[in-house]
Amino acid sequence: MLLADGTWTGKIFDGRWTPGSGGTYEAVAPATGKVLGVVGAADPADVARAATAAAAVQGDWAARPYDERAAVLRRAGLLFERHAEEIRDLLVRESGSVPAKAAVEVGFAAAECFEASALAAHPQGLVLPSTQPRWSMARRRPAGVVGVIAPFNYPLILSIRSVAPALALGNAVLLKPDPRTAIGGGVVLARILEEAGLPAGVLHLVPGGADTGAALVSAPEVRIVSFTGSTAAGRRIGETCGRLLKRAHLELGGNNALIVLPGADLDRAAAAGAWGSFLHQGQICMATGRHLVHESLYPDYVAALAAKADHLPVGDPETEDVALGPIIDERQLRRIDGLVRDSVAAGARLAAGGTYEGLFYRPTVLADVRPTMPAYADEVFGPVAPVVPFGTVEEAIALARDSEYGLSLGILGDVGQAMRVADAIPTGLVHINDQTVDDEANAPFGGQAASGTGARFGGPEANIEAFTETQWVTMRGEIAPHPF
Repeated sequence: MLLADGTWTGKIFDGRWTPGSGGTYEAVAPATGKVLGVVGAADPADVARAATAAAAVQGDWAARPYDERAAVLRRAGLLFERHAEEIRDLLVRESGSVPAKAAVEVGFAAAECFEASALAAHPQGLVLPSTQPRWSMARRRPAGVVGVIAPFNYPLILSIRSVAPALALGNAVLLKPDPRTAIGGGVVLARILEEAGLPAGVLHLVPGGADTGAALVSAPEVRIVSFTGSTAAGRRIGETCGRLLKRAHLELGGNNALIVLPGADLDRAAAAGAWGSFLHQGQICMATGRHLVHESLYPDYVAALAAKADHLPVGDPETEDVALGPIIDERQLRRIDGLVRDSVAAGARLAAGGTYEGLFYRPTVLADVRPTMPAYADEVFGPVAPVVPFGTVEEAIALARDSEYGLSLGILGDVGQAMRVADAIPTGLVHINDQTVDDEANAPFGGQAASGTGARFGGPEANIEAFTETQWVTMRGEIAPHPF
């Protein structure tokens, strides 16, 4: 079993986590390079053992009364609240989150646990009419073992939103967090659920790299894979799951449009745009990646957005009062800077930012952008706001639709006009008079096309659909007569 060992000390992470066969690696704070602790790595053999162990105990967990499973999730939610400050500080150091963003993560984790605790008691079946003299029902049953693969950017939220409902519905779980955030996205959950009374073996934590993830996806005991990450990785996981006849719930990338309609309040629109592009250094799948602004507002919007970017402080969120922290690592920073530089070389105007020191990238605004430029056409996953003007609403719709992604859409301005725009653009999420970044534990979440396989998280209907199988059951008062 790959949960943290030792007795509960009142601390979530004491600097070390039990190593697996894959050895150990150091958890490093991106803002300072400081080693936060030593984390055990799981290799494919560890994953195979964990999957076997999870399958062995899953039936007993599913057979327990629903209120017992609900109580574990409720206690977990209360523990997240009790340890909120410690977990927030871990997220600040490990993922480069500003404290306010990290606090939102912890609150969301508690909310997910409370929501999941109610899920255990939610109706999980239908009574069907039948042409035969019998009762006919469709009931939902636990899938068995669920594999969860979570990314670095919101490590706690993007783990717990699959782990909590899967457990509440009677499944066992294998959790593979991103190795860059294995504490906030893995150890924290394991320790909280351990203390909340989750039986041994129902949750297995398997941190590691691509080989660990591949082993999790391929493990015969794993019947459902819940993956949040890049579109490229999601395609590979989807292909493997299709070949193995498993279900894959894929929440992937986005290049989300914010449409600023004529007559929109300029100051509020610029503030919304800045939040959508620069929150958590733009490292959010829902981040605003394309600002589509009516030509009557375009020059003033660019100026207002650039002014906000210039005044946002950037630095170490653990020791400074900043709006933006560090990019997660050097590789990601180089990619962001490359997209910006290539776009400027292609004719974009740098209205703000475009510079960095260490892993701290200044919030950046690009004007005079054409849709073919790299920072507009690609998902940047950094604090970059490309701005493009449009002349008519039809042109705005065409620009917004011209993307392989379909995750989130924001529309600012007249509500009637915005509703017409929303109906014309395929997307998983749409926010009228708000920017593109939003989520709630009880709301269905997911994208279309290259952004994923639809709403696979949030709310009882989506979660029950995601983490259970449908079983048809009939009952007669006596054995049915047959002619044979």
